[in-house]
Amino acid sequence: QVQVAESGGGLVQAGGSLRLSCAASGRTFSDFAMGWFRRAPGREREFVATISASGFSTSYAHFVQGRFTISRDNAKNTVYLRMNSLKPGDTASYYCAKARGPVVVVEPTQYDIWGQGTQVTVSS
Repeated sequence: QVQVAESGGGLVQAGGSLRLSCAASGRTFSDFAMGWFRRAPGREREFVATISASGFSTSYAHFVQGRFTISRDNAKNTVYLRMNSLKPGDTASYYCAKARGPVVVVEPTQYDIWGQGTQVTVSS
């Protein structure tokens, strides 16, 4: 059974960058798409980015397009989210999740394993 754990969050000034990491355990990691979601206090969970099992296909939420990049290293059982040009509105807890299948998907119900989250705070 795949399990995931996020790291790399922190406090950053607006315009700065962070790279989040999601370390996965489980022999079938490379068979599944992975995604990043975020949740801010008082707000619903939002899709951020997803990457196919192969790493060849990606999809992004409109509000991060051109600023964030999702990638994965299947040999290391790790998925990354590089976040550039951060804005205060990006402040949230970011969650890594494993999809139910290998293709990119954007709905939370299409993911079945979730990490505990890592906090990203962007100051103005």
